[in-house]
Amino acid sequence: MEVTHMNKKKSIVLDFPLTKYQVLEYPDITFFQPKGTLNNIFNLKLDLLKPNDDKIFPLVVFVTGGGFFLAPKYNYLQQRIALAEAGFIVASIEYRVIPQGKFPDALVDVKNAIRFLKANASKFGIDKEKVVIMGESAGGYLAALTATTNNCEEFEIGENLNESSSVQAAIDIYGLSDLTKVGDDFSKEVQEAHASPASPEAIFINGLSLFSKGGSIEDNLDLAQKANPLNYVSENTPPFLLMHGDKDSLVSPNQTEILFEALLENSIDAHRYIVKNANHADKYWYQPEIITIIIEFLNKTLK
Repeated sequence: MEVTHMNKKKSIVLDFPLTKYQVLEYPDITFFQPKGTLNNIFNLKLDLLKPNDDKIFPLVVFVTGGGFFLAPKYNYLQQRIALAEAGFIVASIEYRVIPQGKFPDALVDVKNAIRFLKANASKFGIDKEKVVIMGESAGGYLAALTATTNNCEEFEIGENLNESSSVQAAIDIYGLSDLTKVGDDFSKEVQEAHASPASPEAIFINGLSLFSKGGSIEDNLDLAQKANPLNYVSENTPPFLLMHGDKDSLVSPNQTEILFEALLENSIDAHRYIVKNANHADKYWYQPEIITIIIEFLNKTLK
């Protein structure tokens, strides 16, 4: 009797170059413990994503948005992982939010995070000469303010003061800039809401009336201008990448446009992208085209 042998499948050999790092996570690292309005102690933490390699890597400090009311460091996870896979250490940080914090508390916290990470650079494998500040929405505003106040001693308050909080580049994704103009491109009703003492930017500047004089953003224009990154652009300002959606219904695209124009007027290397059909923090910001632009900017600026 003739025996028929079935054809055996052959193994498929895969041979490809390595293009991504394995990523390690170090969550909930305390970096600063400042006081709040009621003398309570904040325990500010960061989450660190690190390429699994013994080399030193550039650092991206990520500042989450949250309307000044929230600072959820778990946000933007896909983008942060993609940056770590590409060879960057990424630290996503918390900061003091309203009503327990007001300007300049959040800025002070961001600068403390940068100095803490630089002070512990050898522990985490950070190249502290290559540090980028990145944020989205309110975090984009804080990133812009952090970068434009490079070498500004007024906001160097807290710990690790022997380290510099200066950064080598900034990424501002649909962030605010001039807090007195947040509603300028929107309807009359929206503009009136922004002019209210209850608006987030008003509380961010003035605090709650329970603890301070309160008022609208227009009631304390001197402090509002002190909180405006446009007023700090100088020769110390690093290169900027700005991105905004043309359908943003929460933060006007004009907010990054006026900052972009101020950077160019001062001969700062700046690039601004308008993302067609993108709204505020929607699905467009998770697409590979966005992260590719960010990584290309980082590579060009740092590497």
